[in-house]
Amino acid sequence: MSVFEKQASIRWADLDPNFHLRHSVYYDLAAEQRVELLELNGLTLHYMKENHIGPIIFREECIFRREIKSGDPVMMSVRVAKMKPDASKWTIRHIFSGPNDKLLATLTVEGSWMDTKLRKLASPIPQLITEVFSKFPTTEDFTLI
Repeated sequence: MSVFEKQASIRWADLDPNFHLRHSVYYDLAAEQRVELLELNGLTLHYMKENHIGPIIFREECIFRREIKSGDPVMMSVRVAKMKPDASKWTIRHIFSGPNDKLLATLTVEGSWMDTKLRKLASPIPQLITEVFSKFPTTEDFTLI
């Protein structure tokens, strides 16, 4: 898969008192996109629950370039920027862009996988996770770690 893009749907409740997109909504939209990408590739929430594994976030950062207002067309893309070969650790980058690919924001997430029974980092990583992450689109500066 070379790219995974979708148009963001901005709701009235997503706006702050300045009438632009509330900062926390960027994080919510990105999380929803990541889950959708996992599901599309067969790594469903049902599978994660049955196998006692879930994604865990170590760091999440958004760099805001231009404001997003109600009615603005916004495209979101997601790509893996860094990953261990077994997908046990990863960095995912979301790009929010407007018309003519104008950069609106970049959101970067660093994470891993947690054993939801033991409540610690999962080891080993199920093969399905490695297979799914190997299908994800990657950034131009993608690095194996």
